[in-house]
This record gives sequence, structure tokens and C-alpha cells, in this order.
Amino acid sequence: MKLFDVYPLMPVTPVSASGCYVTDNKGEKYLDFYGGHAVISIGHSHPHYTRKITDQLGKIGFYSNAVVNPLQEELAYRLGKFSGCDDYQLFLCNSGAEANENALKLASFANGRKKVVAFYESFHGRTSAAVAATYDPKIITPLNDQHQVEFIPLNDFDRAEDVIDESVCAVIIEGIQGVAGVIEPSDKFLKHIEKLCKKHGALLILDEVQSGCGRTGDYFAHQSSGIKPDVITMAKGIGNGFPIGALMIAPHIKAKHGMLGTTFGGSYLGCAAALAVIEVMEKEKQLLANKTHGKTLIEQLKSLDGVTKITGRGLMIGVHFNEPIAPLRKHLLNEHKIFTGTASDPNIIRLLPPYCITEKEVKKVAKAFSDVSSLIPA
Repeated sequence: MKLFDVYPLMPVTPVSASGCYVTDNKGEKYLDFYGGHAVISIGHSHPHYTRKITDQLGKIGFYSNAVVNPLQEELAYRLGKFSGCDDYQLFLCNSGAEANENALKLASFANGRKKVVAFYESFHGRTSAAVAATYDPKIITPLNDQHQVEFIPLNDFDRAEDVIDESVCAVIIEGIQGVAGVIEPSDKFLKHIEKLCKKHGALLILDEVQSGCGRTGDYFAHQSSGIKPDVITMAKGIGNGFPIGALMIAPHIKAKHGMLGTTFGGSYLGCAAALAVIEVMEKEKQLLANKTHGKTLIEQLKSLDGVTKITGRGLMIGVHFNEPIAPLRKHLLNEHKIFTGTASDPNIIRLLPPYCITEKEVKKVAKAFSDVSSLIPA
């Protein structure tokens, strides 16, 4: 049997990883400034993380959600306290797409409506409703296209005012648009759509799958605006590579048995992984480190030749160039041994490193970008 060939691959075969470095089958060591699509948060193979999962596996690895799992309750408590959302309710699943799918379903349960408002260049996953709310016709089939979704420009106050009304079930927006190239909604815009949602009875869903779990230096990117979404979705960094997703659900939304469900979500191993991530982030003060290292790196990158602007904050950074970045990214990989990410905009490189980077890695990446920027024609 052959693999179903849907992934464009870098010519690298990792066999081990530690901290912010990955080693391939030829013994080459790479600096990981992409984190496997922002998944690696506390660092590859962190000793506390691997020990906690291994210890849990030796006790019980799996049982379904038909029994009491105290680790779920512990995770809900610890995550609520650490994120500042302790008045919310927690539903655990397996991925970001599943989290967004359930959030949209939950919104429809809450108000009985169908229409969803999403934004140009958004990405929310590849399941049915989540992909329908994703601004990419290449991955939407006629089956997905049956959902009622209207897309509007990000940060367009007037268009939001026109579209968000009593017919809208939910507005779904990323804390920072990731796949688009690290594009931020303004704090004023987030407050504006929160006000419109409250006025018209629509639910506000904040997709923090990529921008959450402390990546920006705040636990959630939207927290700088002061808003309180009805549902917050997360995945990726919460498990540091172990598949786990989550919905934080505002207290006014009432649970009923059977309205949501999953076989594997909230497993013993998933909870152990997520608890280990919180414990490491607290002990190593990674939120503060993310702000500090991100600010330093942005300052060093924004003045380079060929860089038109830098977007994002913390360790979620978009480096915008005035031409396609494919040859620059190839040079970073082959000559400097640095992993970076792409965006839907071919002129943007995304940087999403693990939180354990130090000043040494920041300097190395800044120097490498300085070298590649010299390759851009004047």
C-alpha cells in the first residue's frame, strides 16, 4: 500500500528532537522555528512532559467517556486558572478542526440558527462546518458548501454592522489569523463584533487553535482586547504534540447529555500531556519569555532589506517580503538548517518556534534572515 499523496514535504526525515532542535536520519541538526504548525509549545521531548505521559501510560492509557476521569477535572481547574477563564466550562476533543466543528454545532444548539459569519483568509479546519467557514475554495466540496457561511473582510466595521443581525447563528474569528500570514484583528474590531453578537443574539467563537496556549505572550491572543467570547477553541500547543483539542464554553451555555461527544477526547494520556504543558509553562515562566523573545526578534527583523513589514506578537510572527519567499525559505533550510513556515500569501514566512528558545536562537535566526535578505534583488 502507498500513502495517499496530499502533503508537500520538506526533504528532511527527523528521527529525534529535543527542545527547539530536530535531528534527521543523516545526523543533521535543525533549529525548529515552525513547531510543526505551531504545535510544539514547551519544546520537543521535554523531560517533565515525557515522564508524565509515560507514568500515566503505566497506570491506564484509555477508557471512554462513560466513566469518571479525575484528570479531566484537574485539567479543567488548572487550565481555567492559568488562562484566566476559570468561569468557563471545558469540553475536550482531539484537534482544532473538531473543536471548531463542535463550537459551531454548540452555537446552533444555543440559538437554533444556521448562518455563520467568517472572515476573508480564515482557516478553521477541514471537517464539514469548519472547512465551510474556511476561506479556501480549493478544499471545500459541494458537500461542505451546503452550510450557510458569509465571509467579510477582517477589521471592516461597516461590513460587520451590515451582516451581523438576527439571522446569524455565530461569528467565528481567529485570535490572529495564522494560515493567512499572521494577520491580526484589531482590539477595537473584536470589541465591535462582540457588541454586535450580544445585540443580535449570535454567539462569538474565538478560534485560538494556533494563537492560543501562550504563543503571543498572553494565554489567548484576544485577551488584549478585554472581550469575553461565548466559546474559545484551542488545540495544537495545548498538547505539545499529543492530539488534544478543547472548547472553553461560557457559563450561560447549558450542557445536556448527548449534545456533544467523542470517543477519544479527554483521554488519560491527552489530559496528562496538557497538564504537563501547563506545569512547564508555569515553572519556566514561558509566557513572559515569549513576549521578550518575540519583541527582540521582531525588532531585529523589521529593518532588514526586502522585509516590507512584520506582523504578529510573541512567538507568532509573520515576516512579509516583496516577492515570493520559496527560494528564501529553501536557503534557510539548506544553508542555515532552520525550519520555517509558509502562509496562503506566497510572500510571507511564518515563525512559530517552541517556547524554550533562548537569546542564542533568536540571534541565530536574525542573522540567517539578514543573510537571506541580501539575496533579494534591490
